[in-house]
Amino acid sequence: MAIPTKVRKIGNSLGIVLPKEALQTLRVQEGDTLYLTGSPEHSLRINPDKPGFAEIMQIAERGMQRYRNALRELAK
Repeated sequence: MAIPTKVRKIGNSLGIVLPKEALQTLRVQEGDTLYLTGSPEHSLRINPDKPGFAEIMQIAERGMQRYRNALRELAK
């Protein structure tokens, strides 16, 4: 599913407005936390806050940092 949206100026920043369909798919409401995680080829994934998600991401980032050389070699 591709839902188009545009980057807009919001004050001194840039932002996007998520359409109603995207909010329904993510099952989020105003004030909920979303996490943006990097994906290949300059893309991002949007993940709603779930119990334990932040802790899992911290563990994953520590592992990626610790084994970055091995992961770099495996990615070749």
